[in-house]
Amino acid sequence: MTTPDPIFVDPRLARLYDAFDDDRGDLDLYVGLAERLGARTVLDVGCGTGVLALLLAARGLEVTGVDPAAASLEVARGKPGAEAVRWVEGGADTVGALGLAADLATMTGNVAQVFTGDEDWARALTAIHAALRPGGVLVFETRVPERQAWLGWTREHRSARRVIPGVGEVETWNDLLEVDLPLVTFQGTYRFPPGLLPDGDVVTSVSTLRFRERDEIEESLAAAGFVVEEVLDAPDRPGLEWVFVARRS
Repeated sequence: MTTPDPIFVDPRLARLYDAFDDDRGDLDLYVGLAERLGARTVLDVGCGTGVLALLLAARGLEVTGVDPAAASLEVARGKPGAEAVRWVEGGADTVGALGLAADLATMTGNVAQVFTGDEDWARALTAIHAALRPGGVLVFETRVPERQAWLGWTREHRSARRVIPGVGEVETWNDLLEVDLPLVTFQGTYRFPPGLLPDGDVVTSVSTLRFRERDEIEESLAAAGFVVEEVLDAPDRPGLEWVFVARRS
């Protein structure tokens, strides 16, 4: 099973996630697709702090949010409307055992790219296939490798400050550590107000993402029993990402 990054499992960092990722216009596509597909039951794989799951539940859909990071789920459970969502701690490879027959499964943000190994990716797709009803749809996004998104993952391009209630002002920035395609590793650094944390003011989180080519993704979906119906452009990052819409055959 893929191990989640510290940003999701460290309670000190999980509570910051929504503040630094506050523009979630990327989720409009998923909400719109759920409506267009007529989905009534949704499986949100790698749901994190539950932003999409709660958006869909507020529209009357039956939603199951699954994530391996307990700290992120704790944040999700503390939000208004959280009681309408079934929250499950576990990896993507476990969702096939949940007894679901979902109309729609989603993987937003970086979720599809955290599966750095081919076997982990294949297990995740197989489990999601089992969690969908016949004819159910999987939707996920992944960055286009040739656009080299990692060139912007530096302190010069990715730094911010936010005032966090109960914490104070927190500064964050990224450093690109290694590019060894198809893998890219970067580090997020978070500087807390002086004296707030007992073990120093700085906490870091290292992440590695897998950049798969389009034909590689399509082959992996076919091997797991999916038929690709559409490959859309992400409206929030035009030309930079593919959004795969694949139906369980």
